[in-house]
Amino acid sequence: MKARLTHCLLLATSLLLAAQANADDAGQSLLQAAGTGDLVTVDKLLEQGVSVDVRDAEGNTPLLVATAGNQVEVARRLIEAGANVNLQNRMQDSAYLLAGASGHQQILELTLAHGADLRSTNRFGGTALIPACERGHVETVRTLIAGGVDLDHVNKLGWTCLLEAVLLGDGGLAHQRIVDLLIAADADLDLPDKDGVTPLQHAEQRGQSAIAARLRAAGAR
Repeated sequence: MKARLTHCLLLATSLLLAAQANADDAGQSLLQAAGTGDLVTVDKLLEQGVSVDVRDAEGNTPLLVATAGNQVEVARRLIEAGANVNLQNRMQDSAYLLAGASGHQQILELTLAHGADLRSTNRFGGTALIPACERGHVETVRTLIAGGVDLDHVNKLGWTCLLEAVLLGDGGLAHQRIVDLLIAADADLDLPDKDGVTPLQHAEQRGQSAIAARLRAAGAR
């Protein structure tokens, strides 16, 4: 009797381990399909009951992987299936934050329509708006401003979105348009960095004459 019980326990354990291995394999398949934009496989795996928010070793979900590759239709399918747009990986990226930072406009709009946390921050303590301003993603900046992201949020470096547009931008047309958007949205133009240097002063120091002129015209000091 004891031997039979032991055999049953071993069999049950083996079956559980096999089921877990199969689930892990299916999860990895979903992550891979999401990254390559394989919508057919994504649909198939979701229909089989694979978790839409399965994670890899780095904490990435299928939606995060799809966002990284700007796989719009896969991202749409995953979000429609209930994917959490705010889940963050070990680097503190979420689909929402990554879409904003990368200028992946269509995915960003999908995340905003499905509960994106506008107050969430990345590993630098910045909102989605800050890297969008830095990288010159004009339409993304426009969308985030319209969505209500805090214009005057300060990240761990002591920088606002305006400061990043000046400090890490090139002063070109895209960054000029972003500064125009921030001025029009009534961002605080005089919030300084940790050393007390304002956006206008940084623009002048960097020879960004067009941006400096815009800031002066708007009353910046």
